[in-house]
Amino acid sequence: MVEFTVPVEKNEKLKKVVERINQDVELKTLWKASNIIAIDRMGLNDHGPVHVKIVANLALKILRILVSRGVIPGIVKNYNMKVEDAEIVVVLAAALHDIGHAIHRVEHENSSVVLAPPVIERLLEGIYSEEERTIMKAEILHAIFSHRATIMPLTLEAGIIKIADALDMEEGRARIPFEIGKVNIHSVSAMAIKEVSIEEGEKKPLKIEIKMRNSAGIFQVDELLKNKIETSGIADLIEVEAKVIGEDEEKIVDVVRF
Repeated sequence: MVEFTVPVEKNEKLKKVVERINQDVELKTLWKASNIIAIDRMGLNDHGPVHVKIVANLALKILRILVSRGVIPGIVKNYNMKVEDAEIVVVLAAALHDIGHAIHRVEHENSSVVLAPPVIERLLEGIYSEEERTIMKAEILHAIFSHRATIMPLTLEAGIIKIADALDMEEGRARIPFEIGKVNIHSVSAMAIKEVSIEEGEKKPLKIEIKMRNSAGIFQVDELLKNKIETSGIADLIEVEAKVIGEDEEKIVDVVRF
């Protein structure tokens, strides 16, 4: 099982939560079961420990960039809690957002919301008071629920999770379905994405740069990422630049037959 790690920096609460995540048998088993549904039974890409680790690291980096540019997290604005608490919200929402796949991919967001509460309670016990823990749980569940394509997040943290989830699009993400023969616009376009990077922007607080080895990657950017950003509630904070690298585009498939 992949170790769950994020750069905790000086956030001692987050350090404790990450330690507990790596010791939590139920959560690790839910990640395993999610991948049995997604990979073994449906031929999709990873929705378990690799994916959630990528999303958690992306989400934490996005949050820290936006906070450094003066953007205030929802839990700070509405509950007078701290930025370090917002960091735990995004990390735990990332860790738990796809565990509903252990039940089924259909409506997995709702299933994740059902499965997550006891895990959240266990991971936060002793770190927060009962009132604070209840607030944290509500904010984490909101972020999990709001990563659904048709739902508009109502907090900065939830919007970040929606975008971070969509940014796990580099070529390795599509390798499982591609290698078992699922050659379609989804797998081919994902294989075309070479690198995704996030940094402070010039025109807007956050810049997302996507490097493609083939212009087929435009499907990932225009049809998938663009929709997630537009329904994130924080689209006005983000600029995106996607470009094909190299002088010649790399060939991904030779022929398609059906």
